[in-house]
Amino acid sequence: MNEAEFFREFTLRICSSLHIQTALERCWEYVKGVFPCTAMTLHLPDVKKDRVNVVAVAGDTHLIAKGIGREIPLPKELRDLSVEAWEFLEPVQVINDVRKHHVYSRILQSLGIDTDVSIMVLRLELEDNRVGSLWVWATKRGRFSDKEAGRLLSVHDPLALAMSNALQYQKIRLEKRILADDKRYYEEQLLGTAGDVIIGADSGMKEVMDQVRQVAVFDSPVVLHGETGVGKEIVAQTIHCLSPRSKGPFVKVNCGAIPDTLIDSELFGHEKGAFTGAVKEKRGRFQRADGGTIFLDEISEMPGSAQIRLLHVLQTREIERVGGSETLRVDVRVIAATNRNLEQLIASGSFRDDLWFRLNVFPIQIPPLRMHRQDIRALVDYFVEKKSEELRIKPPPGYRLEDLDRLVAYDWPGNVRELKNLVERALIKREGGVLDLASLVEERAETWPGLPFGSQEGGPSLNEMITASIRRALVQSKGKISGAGGAAELLRLHPNTLRNKMARLGIPVPGRKKKR
Repeated sequence: MNEAEFFREFTLRICSSLHIQTALERCWEYVKGVFPCTAMTLHLPDVKKDRVNVVAVAGDTHLIAKGIGREIPLPKELRDLSVEAWEFLEPVQVINDVRKHHVYSRILQSLGIDTDVSIMVLRLELEDNRVGSLWVWATKRGRFSDKEAGRLLSVHDPLALAMSNALQYQKIRLEKRILADDKRYYEEQLLGTAGDVIIGADSGMKEVMDQVRQVAVFDSPVVLHGETGVGKEIVAQTIHCLSPRSKGPFVKVNCGAIPDTLIDSELFGHEKGAFTGAVKEKRGRFQRADGGTIFLDEISEMPGSAQIRLLHVLQTREIERVGGSETLRVDVRVIAATNRNLEQLIASGSFRDDLWFRLNVFPIQIPPLRMHRQDIRALVDYFVEKKSEELRIKPPPGYRLEDLDRLVAYDWPGNVRELKNLVERALIKREGGVLDLASLVEERAETWPGLPFGSQEGGPSLNEMITASIRRALVQSKGKISGAGGAAELLRLHPNTLRNKMARLGIPVPGRKKKR
């Protein structure tokens, strides 16, 4: 067999598939009749330059089975090779007695492979860039000659080009999977929130909207303050949509809904094998939000370890996946939201003050519904139309205008979310063509004894509502705070948390006399 025939047959096979494993197996079927070898492997250098990956194997896989799909640590002698030193290495290295070659014997020993073998190593380069290497194996010493080395060197160019193309193809496929994964993720994120708007932008919510327009054009962090149900997520979406990042992703995270043990993985991602159950690499929410906005709802519930990592992201715009060492750059605008007093949490030590100073660049206070009752009619009209469409009710039913007086008089402890749910319930229970909103709001009021209907001028404060709730729980528990059936259990609070709230609000502990 002449050199031209070997070159032709090898090239036809290595270029026959973009799947590098398939192409190498086809080459092996031909090469095993030409070389006195038992296996071939293709290796790809890791970006960290301290290890290589086995990317394809053909032949006697038992010989190198322990290395398949593994990262192979490189000895210091190879890690420290500069570009200049690399260029002085022989293009093809023939090692007929691995035991006498310090570097390669250490590599084989690290893989648990017998060193009583011969190896030819073809260094692959393309346009002065390292592409990888091809290793040809034989199970005995002294198996390769200069003739085999010359033939292997002759196929360097097509092999390097084929491997480069295959790697680019794998990269494109990976990016395609990432895009498909992101598409599914963003569709789930937008489900149920797409189309929501801020009602009352020119009336009761005008001050909020003015602040939204001011800050939207900048990348500064924003903290949204407000009671539960006031629409903090909708305000965050509006900031995103009015910003230069509007074409990027909007990723929302409910910090209170993620277990403490998983929040680092959810926010920053994890590497395969980082912990039990991490069967594959996962991209975190910050990576998914790259180029857009991340909305951290209930930021006060974020555990301390995640607070430290979030502070690092805000300072450096860099993240590291759980179990990984590679630093990843992210370009993300952060909007946080809370319904709690973070300054009090800082004083108690449960929230970091340095993180608070980083986040609290532009605070926006979103008023409760009882503070902009003039928007209730517009909200009812909007929810009736939207929910009728979701429930396939055509045409949307009407309601009695006198019912609005009852809606306006109610204090809405659940804010806009409670009003939205009430409208949906009215649509489900409707009889005939008119909604009965008044009776439903009266039912709601009965579930909040001690919270009377308010007036146009305003209703009870948040502290007054909390005080009323605690007093009701104390009455129901007959003054018992902790333990089964205690007020803390009824309110779903830790007993110490309840005691602290009672002390702050001036609610006496049952059975304890006040000091004179």
